[in-house]
Amino acid sequence: MGGTRAPGDDGADDRLRVSSAHDTMHADPESPASREEAHLLPDDWLKIKTVPGNGNLSPGVYYPTVSKRFVDALQPVPSPTANTPSRSHRHGASRRTRRRAILKNGECNILKSRISQRRLRFLQDMFTTLVDAQWRWTLLVFTLSFILSWLGFALIWWLIAFTHGDLEPDHLPPMQESTNWKPCVFNIFDFTSCFLFSIETQHTIGYGARTTTEECPEAIFIMCLQSIVGVMIQAFMVGIVFAKMTRPKHRTQTLLFSKYAVICQRDGELCLMFRVGDLRKSHIIGASVRAQLIRSRTTKEGELLSHYQTELELHADGCDSNLFFIWPITMVHRINADSPFYGVSAADILQEKFEIVVILEGTIESTGQTTQARSSYTTSELMWGHRFVPLVTYNRERQGYEVDYSKFEETTQVDTPLCSAKELDEFYGNQADRRSIGYMNESPLPGMLYGKIASPLTNIADRLVVDAIRRASLTNKPSVPKYPHDFFNGAEEPSSSSSEDEKKKEANARKNSKQSR
Repeated sequence: MGGTRAPGDDGADDRLRVSSAHDTMHADPESPASREEAHLLPDDWLKIKTVPGNGNLSPGVYYPTVSKRFVDALQPVPSPTANTPSRSHRHGASRRTRRRAILKNGECNILKSRISQRRLRFLQDMFTTLVDAQWRWTLLVFTLSFILSWLGFALIWWLIAFTHGDLEPDHLPPMQESTNWKPCVFNIFDFTSCFLFSIETQHTIGYGARTTTEECPEAIFIMCLQSIVGVMIQAFMVGIVFAKMTRPKHRTQTLLFSKYAVICQRDGELCLMFRVGDLRKSHIIGASVRAQLIRSRTTKEGELLSHYQTELELHADGCDSNLFFIWPITMVHRINADSPFYGVSAADILQEKFEIVVILEGTIESTGQTTQARSSYTTSELMWGHRFVPLVTYNRERQGYEVDYSKFEETTQVDTPLCSAKELDEFYGNQADRRSIGYMNESPLPGMLYGKIASPLTNIADRLVVDAIRRASLTNKPSVPKYPHDFFNGAEEPSSSSSEDEKKKEANARKNSKQSR
């Protein structure tokens, strides 16, 4: 509901809407309160219909049938259907959602195609490719690297034995003593023996049955080469597995973003708020939070920028975006003249398509690595007229502050204007003490409203109407009557002029009487 029109407000009060905490209007239209409310409201307010909650729209919020579309206060983009009734405000209508660039789990919803020399570019950075690859591909490469190296060197050992004549029937191990034959490697019968010797050499197992001799210099060289290659392969693959297991990306699984972002008033200003939290006992050092608005924008030359990014200014409590991150914190973006949401109202959000990407960066205390957690909010995940409930309390039994993460996503509905921040500024003007709806609850005595006995209008929406009427009557009545500076002087002029005329007449009469004598 909202207030009535006051002279000099330029119709801004007709665009003011507030969501009632009672979530409903009067159920009985014949009740005295309903008749009084209908009498106070102008005809334009009677055209507004209540949209019940259907999972997408906020329950008990009054959406107008005709809405003006605000995209940016500085560069508004007109809508081709700005002057026509919008279908999205009908009963049962749902919000139009934007395709996500960042998923809720932080993954980038980006698909890359038509990359020239893609395989060559990725193979040149094999380590990063294997670290970024899925575990099944990394384990497959890990296994093949060892098996192929074993088979490759086993083939080399077989060729050395074959060329030296160690595989001839008279030179096999059972006949070597009788024929006085000295092989390159002892106890080599066939390719299987060479494969086993390759494994023992590469991993320095040393069972003692198969050893090289000084008979073949090439065998000594291959033994040294395989030992070096085996160490390199093992170090490379262990490094890849260790890098995958200790990636900072896994730390983001314990960094939480609220599922929904809320919009409500704080200190008299409309604010966009979302909550961040950390589940681990080890903290994020130097944590900072950023927010990017992704939406379409048309330049002055008519160029359409479909994914234009705008930085949103954030702060937490009395600090900037750099956090002392010891418990969940609510990040706040004030919707003022510098905000891209300055001209956006609750009804406009139902029609706009944009995405708010939030980024949490910091250093992991236990490993010293830098991590980044991401999430995003679309228009369907913005709850207008809601506020996060507190979740940090002091536990006297455990002698410490307790964080109840069951309330991390919990919100409560509060009275919030449904108009934009720009319209709110135009409506209230310089009345800074009346920008927030909460001041109405600060009455001098229980049951009194502005120092007087409260009327039968008990709903907060009805009290807002009464407040608007009272404010309009006060703003139009001057405290001291003002008159023109010559108002009182001008009123006395007729009496003074008449007395002078009478004196002149008396003087003329005396002269005439003297002349007659």
